Amino acid sequence: MTELLERAFAEAGRLPETEQNSLAQWLLSELESEKAWQKKFAASGDLLRKMAQEAIEEDRQGMTQELDPDRL
Repeated sequence: MTELLERAFAEAGRLPETEQNSLAQWLLSELESEKAWQKKFAASGDLLRKMAQEAIEEDRQGMTQELDPDRL
């Protein structure tokens, strides 16, 4: 465990029990969410690569338009 994380847990350990539980639940939820996103991105690599290749080919064929920065 890193020194910074140890410090954060030490500070959290001084909170009232209900706040500790809320913080723990939030952290566990964030970690689970991060795992889910990593899994989704790993599974979508081939699709993203294919879409990028299609976009490059469409641009090469002149099928794209430049964005108007004033409309962003």
